[in-house]
Amino acid sequence: MYEKVNPSHPDKIADRIAGAIVDLAYKTVRNPRIAVEVQIGHKVCSIIAETSVPISERSVIDAVHRIAGDIHVNFRQVPQDSILAANQAHSLRCGDNGIFKGAPITLEQKQLCRVALKLYKKYRSDGKYLLDDGHLIICQSNARTEDIQRMYPCAEVNGLRTLCAAMLPPVGMIPGGAISSATRCA
Repeated sequence: MYEKVNPSHPDKIADRIAGAIVDLAYKTVRNPRIAVEVQIGHKVCSIIAETSVPISERSVIDAVHRIAGDIHVNFRQVPQDSILAANQAHSLRCGDNGIFKGAPITLEQKQLCRVALKLYKKYRSDGKYLLDDGHLIICQSNARTEDIQRMYPCAEVNGLRTLCAAMLPPVGMIPGGAISSATRCA
C-alpha cells in the first residue's frame, strides 16, 4: 500500500513550517543543532523547537503566516537535550530523512503520484490518496464526490465504508445493543 498527500495537506504544511524554522537557525549560526515538531489544524499551529541556538519568536510567527496563512501560533523553544547534543557532537545524525534521492519507487507509487497531481491541479485543498494492489481510495476536501467518481470511476471516494469496517466491531457486537449495517457507515 502507498499513501500520498497533496501540498495543501496539514502534514505537508507542517513539514514546510519545520523546514523554515530550521532555516532560521541556520541564519543564526553555521551548524545549529535543532529538532522541530509542528502540529497544525483548526487554524492553530503548535511548534516545539529543541535547539542549540535561540530563534526569534517573531521570525517563527512570520514564517508560519507566510506558509499557512492567518492562523494562531503557539511556539515554544527549549535547549537541546544534553544526551542528544553529545550524540551529535562529532557528526551530523538525522532522525527523519524522508525519501533519499535515487531510491527507486514502485509502479504503484508512480501511479498514485499521477492521481495526486491531477486532483491537486483541480482542487487546491487538502487531499489524501491510498493505492493498495490496484484499490484506489481518494479523500479529497472541497470536492463533490460525484465529480471525483467521474474522474476515477473505480475509486472508493472518501473511504468511509473501508474506514468504518476497519474501526467498528461486527454488527451485534456493540455493547448496549445492536447496530444496523446501514447506520455503521452513514
